[in-house]
Amino acid sequence: MSRKVEISEKIVAALSAPESGNKVYFLSGAKLQGKTAPPGFGVRVTKAGAKQFVLFYRINGKKHLDTLGAWDESPKGGELTVRAAIMAAVDRMRAIRDGADPRPERTRRKETPAEAGKKKTVSMVCDDFMERHVEKDARLRSADAIKSAFTRLVKPAIGDVCIYDLRRLQVIEMLDRIADKNGPVMADRTLAMLRKAFNWQMLRDENFQSPIVKGMAKTKPKERARDRTLSDQEIRDVWTALDQMDGPSCYPRYIRTLLLTATRREEASAMRWDEIDGEDWTIPAARYKTAVDHLVPFTGTVLKLIGERAKNVKTAPFVFSTTDGELPFSGYGKAKDSLDKKVAEIRLKDARDPMPAWTLHDLRRTARTLMSRAGVATDIAERVLGHLMPGVRGVYDRYAYKDEKREALARLAALMELILTLDGAALAHAEKMLKGAVADIDIAALIKRALHPPATDTVAKTDEQRQVAGASA
Repeated sequence: MSRKVEISEKIVAALSAPESGNKVYFLSGAKLQGKTAPPGFGVRVTKAGAKQFVLFYRINGKKHLDTLGAWDESPKGGELTVRAAIMAAVDRMRAIRDGADPRPERTRRKETPAEAGKKKTVSMVCDDFMERHVEKDARLRSADAIKSAFTRLVKPAIGDVCIYDLRRLQVIEMLDRIADKNGPVMADRTLAMLRKAFNWQMLRDENFQSPIVKGMAKTKPKERARDRTLSDQEIRDVWTALDQMDGPSCYPRYIRTLLLTATRREEASAMRWDEIDGEDWTIPAARYKTAVDHLVPFTGTVLKLIGERAKNVKTAPFVFSTTDGELPFSGYGKAKDSLDKKVAEIRLKDARDPMPAWTLHDLRRTARTLMSRAGVATDIAERVLGHLMPGVRGVYDRYAYKDEKREALARLAALMELILTLDGAALAHAEKMLKGAVADIDIAALIKRALHPPATDTVAKTDEQRQVAGASA
């Protein structure tokens, strides 16, 4: 009977370093969270303790050893978790079976320009498209998202395939795997990015014909528009999980700030100290979707979340960081997985159904919905989100709406506090009082009154009832 091979983050962490040189620990057939490592999968450990995932295989009797990437917990950092490395190995073996060039990149670089032109790979096209079009000519604000999709989703699957040999079926199989893991909308976004890269390549290369055709999208445009918002109980679960999860210390503060400022994922994660002036945060046009500066007034709650200003903003410019402010927080996927796992544990413990899938952008939509519940006018709520006003009004109205935005975000913070403290009839009563409040909002007083409403709040009488009562006295 064959020995069962085990693998996990702890097992990889425990692999010992050799006294000299490198040592490869082969883990073929190891399983983790439903994924099975292909034959030849292993971990190479250096004398210094660095760990990289590798894949050994033979083609026509010739041995090949590919480096898939560094373990993300290595001393000098890396990009792959154990599960991600297994998936990359599976994709690599599938690409090789489909005809990918197994030779190392350094070998391919020795080719003459004519030979290289004949063997141009998908990865090369993606890199050229990023460098020459996305970052240089068009200067797209979505550059980070495009680069991430190419790196995480396209290159591991078909990156080594020659563009002249790429078949439509290979692209479809890649999109199927993306849809299974990341959802059909992400598959369609990746398809759109790859289509643009291939169209760009066709303009420069008369011998290349893109295999992408109409009808390959997984969803229809109307289906791609999300309408997911978190319910009150889901908000409570997420907030509780943030206090209990394993992850970067900045992550709970980042997630809460994301909702309480109604900003987008990258806008908040790349928040810089030099963008903050007192209680006001201005997101510069260069990194804002509408290409205009966007003012976000901070509430007291958000000011507590971002904490004290860094002593040296030149060496530590970023508010949310895992590198002491040197670089912005960017580990969205791994941290979100950890948060979802803790939410699932909380709901399972209470014998409740699993929480439906949600994304960080759903927090922005949730914030917009909560502002309406808190009595914020539609125009002001839209301005908080940074949406441009249509027509003549958008052109001529240059008022900043700073005070109105501050009040809107204060109402959002107040409603969040009520949701986290109350439920049922008490929450409904407090929410009604919040919506009607016209002066400074006293959260403690609202909660106290909702929990212990005076008789005038619980037994309302119409004028007619009062007249009847007076006549009968």
